[in-house]
Amino acid sequence: MKINLDQFPRITSILRGFSIQETDRILEALCESKIHSVEIAYNTPDASSILRESIQKYGGRIVFGAGTVTCMEALKDVVDAGVDFVLSPITFTREMLEYCKAHSVISVPGAFSPSEVAAQFAYGADIVKIFPAVTVGPSYFRQLAGPMGYQRLMAVGGINSKNAKEFIEAGADYLGIGSGMFRKEDVAAGNIEAMEKTIRSFEVALEL
Repeated sequence: MKINLDQFPRITSILRGFSIQETDRILEALCESKIHSVEIAYNTPDASSILRESIQKYGGRIVFGAGTVTCMEALKDVVDAGVDFVLSPITFTREMLEYCKAHSVISVPGAFSPSEVAAQFAYGADIVKIFPAVTVGPSYFRQLAGPMGYQRLMAVGGINSKNAKEFIEAGADYLGIGSGMFRKEDVAAGNIEAMEKTIRSFEVALEL
């Protein structure tokens, strides 16, 4: 059963470049945490099969999305895999946004300028991802709200446990957290204690 927009998780863990075994370790750790949303980047080797296996095993406990979706072919593949949402570092075409709507998949295209943000919402985007967020900083979200009013925005790029709360307080509804959450060496070594510690740092920072 697909989630609706009001159920979209505030925090999403971005997984890029992890094998199916490493992804499984991360998902097990997240299942024991308060962060239950994962984006698997489509430019990860074997991303399509990792998505399918992970959704089959953890669907119902984890909300799954696909990231770095930049074309219709990739979009169709991940929707077929059963994702709840799709993200991109760049804007979606109107056709891609309509495809998401038709298949009850939440769309999170990327944008940077106010014009890009406005155009994506006008085309039917559910949420717009500001990327890279760390480049413009938290104040950018507050500044956008001045002339443009409230909009569902997600901060992605450079988010860590030290600045996460600042982005939320500045007006970002959602955060996508990549390398700031899991160190590749901890995941590769199966260091569950270290992984749980970094997850906990976000839970504390965001008062989850």
